[in-house]
Amino acid sequence: MKKLKTYFTPLHRRTQRNYIGRMMDDKVHCMVKAKMYGADYWDGDRRYGYGGYKYDGRWKAVAEQLIADYNLTNASKLLDVGCGKAHLIYEIKLLLPGISIIGLDISDHAIATAPEGIREQLSVHRAQDPLPYGDKQFDLVISLGCLHNLRIYDLKAALAEIARVAKQSYFMVESYRNEQELFNLQCWALTCESFFEPAEWEWVMNLAGYTGDYEFIYFE
Repeated sequence: MKKLKTYFTPLHRRTQRNYIGRMMDDKVHCMVKAKMYGADYWDGDRRYGYGGYKYDGRWKAVAEQLIADYNLTNASKLLDVGCGKAHLIYEIKLLLPGISIIGLDISDHAIATAPEGIREQLSVHRAQDPLPYGDKQFDLVISLGCLHNLRIYDLKAALAEIARVAKQSYFMVESYRNEQELFNLQCWALTCESFFEPAEWEWVMNLAGYTGDYEFIYFE
């Protein structure tokens, strides 16, 4: 049964954003650069993405919530689809040293600059491609800030694969509830392909047979 979560929302709200400034800063050029998911996107100028994505421990609280809510133990198996620099699953690994973790991401740069303690568990893989794992192989599959970067046909494929390999699952994506939030999202987003309101996300989940948990972040 799907449940709406708010694990990431407190972190998201900490960041101050100049929406009009982003839109007016040669945004098409910045979008093209960002969608390469290379060093510029992760560790270059803020106009291209994160502006320097460094490990600072901010994910520990989210890791603790996931462990508690999904009853993870040192015997559990976890998959992160679109793990980026893998800071979240690194925190989970610190809390549960025996847990089996796999992280997948499209970015060679993200994987190469992930914390050394998790890097060997990461590999390059597109979220929309078939996952090389068995049915219900993982106790938990997560995906944060990745799936909205897919077009709808690839999004359906990714969600269906997550549903197939997961006993429990949770993803977080960008969304909007009103015209102002849609405008802000359109101004700010560099890599988003699926600009959906919550009802549309629900429709896609049902289409893909996804029954796990989810979270929407909004650009207020």
